Amino acid sequence: MNEQKIALVTGGNKGIGFEICRQLGQQGITILLGARDEERGQEAVNQLIKEGIKTQYINVDMDDAETFHQAERFIAHQFGHLDILINNAGGIFETSHHSDVISLSEIRKTFDLNFFSQIRLTKTLLPLIEKSTAGRIVNQSSILGSLTVNANSNSGLLPEFKLLGYNASKAALNMFTILLADQLKEKNIKVNSAHPGWVNTQLGGEKAPLTAEEGAKTAVELALLPDDGPTGGFFHLGQSLPW
Repeated sequence: MNEQKIALVTGGNKGIGFEICRQLGQQGITILLGARDEERGQEAVNQLIKEGIKTQYINVDMDDAETFHQAERFIAHQFGHLDILINNAGGIFETSHHSDVISLSEIRKTFDLNFFSQIRLTKTLLPLIEKSTAGRIVNQSSILGSLTVNANSNSGLLPEFKLLGYNASKAALNMFTILLADQLKEKNIKVNSAHPGWVNTQLGGEKAPLTAEEGAKTAVELALLPDDGPTGGFFHLGQSLPW
């Protein structure tokens, strides 16, 4: 493994993001752990360094586009390229799963984090990814963003997971995956969406059956795809999912 392979993981200080950093780092990849809170980010970095993983904290605040440009300048100066971008940061802000009740402000806040900021960061860093010999972009999506699953009354989707803002933002992120992959298909850059599964994290809740370690596996697999691997797809642990 090339010791200078560089990966940026947003929301890397906890949960699935932290485990993605750990698993990629165990493959000898240099990790840029993106987080908005420097203290918490540095604590996570120090833990990974103790495990022998080459890691640096990098300020990436999904609400502040200036941190995207600062990150781009830092990576360009330090490394000259970026091999892997994991758009992992995301959240839920809805206080109701009733589409006729949810406020537009909550939906906008959800889209700002889960969709618009992902596009903005990716566009900012894309010139550096294009300098990689094998660029990989992984958008952390969710099966909740599947139109097929949401439209199927027999899918087993619980009522509390029928969230207009969150589900629609992940569906939009999946569209970004499809179109960006198509636009980059002539380059050695692969773009895919990952469904981590229902994971026991602050976002997923205590009832979720999967650990953060298990939830990180799909994004890591997509980040390490070989040259003949897929692009423009939606996956969970190697299995294609319906859009």
